[in-house]
Amino acid sequence: MATGNYKRVQRILGIILVANLGVAVLKIIFGTIIQSSSMTADGFHSLTDGASNIVGLLGIWFASKPVDLEHPYGHKKFETLAGLFIGGMLFAIGIKVIIDAFERFINPVSPQISTESLIVLIFTLCINIFVCRFEYKKGKSLSSQILISDSMHTRSDIYVSLGVLVTLICIKMGLPSFIDPLASLVVSGFIIHAGYEIFKYTSDILVDKAVIDPDKLKQIALSFESVRDAHRIRSRGNENEFHVDMHIMTDPHMSVEMSHALIHNIEKKIQSELSCNVQVIIHIEPYNDAIGDSPL
Repeated sequence: MATGNYKRVQRILGIILVANLGVAVLKIIFGTIIQSSSMTADGFHSLTDGASNIVGLLGIWFASKPVDLEHPYGHKKFETLAGLFIGGMLFAIGIKVIIDAFERFINPVSPQISTESLIVLIFTLCINIFVCRFEYKKGKSLSSQILISDSMHTRSDIYVSLGVLVTLICIKMGLPSFIDPLASLVVSGFIIHAGYEIFKYTSDILVDKAVIDPDKLKQIALSFESVRDAHRIRSRGNENEFHVDMHIMTDPHMSVEMSHALIHNIEKKIQSELSCNVQVIIHIEPYNDAIGDSPL
């Protein structure tokens, strides 16, 4: 990601941080006033949105540092680490919500629901919908893992708030109050699921999961007449930066200049067909008709 993009991501996270903290405070205050465990749980979930923004800001600050002797590939994975931390935060808050819900089952409290509290919840829900769509769109356009992960976090908040809204309306209509802690358990399910999605997305990057089909890369390499075979094809990275390395077999008498031109052309074709963010390393081996397609 370009340095300018990192600064844009930081500005976006700063704006969203203010919005998320405002939403969280409103939910927690009104949830406490009406004694609704599901609304209060939703408020703490929203509070983790703000905390994740802070983690994201720190991650972006580290990720934007230039290449140095100790980090020849740059600091970009700090952004991925920040996303992983956000997933861990969601797991922790999900467990807390489950504990609080069971305490409410043991010591039930009937929420005192007002029209004002419902209006506040609808208002904060609208803010979350706007934040989620805005953040995801910017994350895609800027190829930012942290914005995409954070938007997934906020998306779970939308579903949670919808569930809480339906629960409070049902209680106001006369349904038993035990559905409030029951809704908290549903809230915790959404929170933990969001944490799992973020954890899976970021951990795949950190453990260098393959991101491009090796058969597709092989087809591109073999589309050049000079390439007789391609093997040991690997890929890793993310939408912002792919890394590909492979071995190709060519005429053993090909000059260094021709070999260099071939590698450059293969790289350009991979970038044009798959992604302009691909960095390619190719190892050349001599092809011998006597041994067929077997690598030396």
